[in-house]
Amino acid sequence: MKTIAILILSTLPLLAAPFQATGFKVGEVTSHSAIVWTRLTAKPKPNPATAPTLTFHYADGTSKTPDLRSRPVRKRGPYKSIEYNTPGKVRDIRYAAPGLAGKVRVLYSPILLVPGSTIIVKPKSTPWRRVDTKADFTRQFKLNDLIAGLTYKVVVESRAADGAAGQKRIGRFTTAPMKDQAARVVFTVSTGQTFRHQDRPDGFEIYPSMLKLKPSFFVHTGDIVYYDGLAKSKELAHWHWQRMYSLPTNVDFHTKVASYFIKDDHDTWTNDCWPSMNTKSMFQFTFEQGLKIFPQQVPMGKSTYRTVRWGKDLQIWMMEGRDFRSPNNMPDGPDKTIWGAEQMAWFKKTVAASDAAFRVLISPTPIVGPDRDNKRDNHSNKVFTHEGDQLRAFIAKQKNMVVICGDRHWQYLSVHPKTGVREYSCGPASNQHAGGWRQSDYRKDIHQYLNVTGGFLSGTVERKGGKPSLIFRWHDVKGKVLNTDVFGNE
Repeated sequence: MKTIAILILSTLPLLAAPFQATGFKVGEVTSHSAIVWTRLTAKPKPNPATAPTLTFHYADGTSKTPDLRSRPVRKRGPYKSIEYNTPGKVRDIRYAAPGLAGKVRVLYSPILLVPGSTIIVKPKSTPWRRVDTKADFTRQFKLNDLIAGLTYKVVVESRAADGAAGQKRIGRFTTAPMKDQAARVVFTVSTGQTFRHQDRPDGFEIYPSMLKLKPSFFVHTGDIVYYDGLAKSKELAHWHWQRMYSLPTNVDFHTKVASYFIKDDHDTWTNDCWPSMNTKSMFQFTFEQGLKIFPQQVPMGKSTYRTVRWGKDLQIWMMEGRDFRSPNNMPDGPDKTIWGAEQMAWFKKTVAASDAAFRVLISPTPIVGPDRDNKRDNHSNKVFTHEGDQLRAFIAKQKNMVVICGDRHWQYLSVHPKTGVREYSCGPASNQHAGGWRQSDYRKDIHQYLNVTGGFLSGTVERKGGKPSLIFRWHDVKGKVLNTDVFGNE
């Protein structure tokens, strides 16, 4: 019997390179368009934890050899060099998913549900395109001919430079309803995702938990990867994305749910960073390189701040908090900004033009807080009081407008004492990453919910008796509802 089994297995076709170890992502979805992000890899899986590491050498003569999973290397003075023990350098270190040249294309077709059956329409196809070897072997396709409110099947095919077929991945996503269509919309939001704080062997528990809700879309508010300790070159910055998005939970989720990505400090450059910041702690990796890498690693259009309409009752705004900001240590006043004048004007203009029943500002950092007294990086901190007050006053004047924020490592619902602006903090991606606030520090004048835990936030827009409501729910990592807030009409 053993011999027969071996013979049968030997007749199965062997999958050949190129592979798609980092899966694909669908993003920037509207009622008529979407962007599909793809990447080709040399292997079907990332390098194992037993692969080589690297060594950092410092100017003071000391060295550090990290295991690349535990707590990142802390600053030990100026860096001198990075030593690799293999000829492939970053390609060969543990958790890397090295890229490979080749071509990709996307096949897509709506899935039509009729009583008793499911019909998949003959797919449309993009042209074959080479991946960009200078952008970590990635390629993005914009699909412009989509139909509103439909679920689409997506097939990402690959082939080698010589034309041989490579790995194929299959997934789906749903387009937004038209702006005059009253539709039920479910969305989820997360932040604070560190590689070392995985809470299951294959990645993060929140991803299969979110899938159970069948979300229309997902928003990552930033701190998607944490560059600070290990990204001392642009190649190591790309490596951060490779190791995070080759995790099976992450790959599976993003082939099934459309996403929007917002960057914050840790996936721009370093903690609490701004464009003119000077630091030697990032060695060969620069702020400008960080700005260039982010839109290479996620599906992204021309601007990192944008607004999207999801039917008659929901419009969301996703903001850019790093590109245009003043130095954190600059004295506060009319000229000090996080958003910049152009983005602020755009925000106010587009909000004023919206007739959505609910308008949701999704910010990478808090606007209401409260935050720790020693923080100096967001609109809820004293050092940005002028612009924070301006922004809160504007939001307070809008009908049915709320704020969702990332960045903070705890869940909360806060209501600003002076303006009444409501802010929903989604909390970090895992319990291991929760912290930074004491559970006992519940402030009755502002908090309506506080929980120092990991998990995610979900929002559900639906109509009851013809009246729209927006229901927020905080979940633990397993998906259990920890708290509910109904905003609008029940």
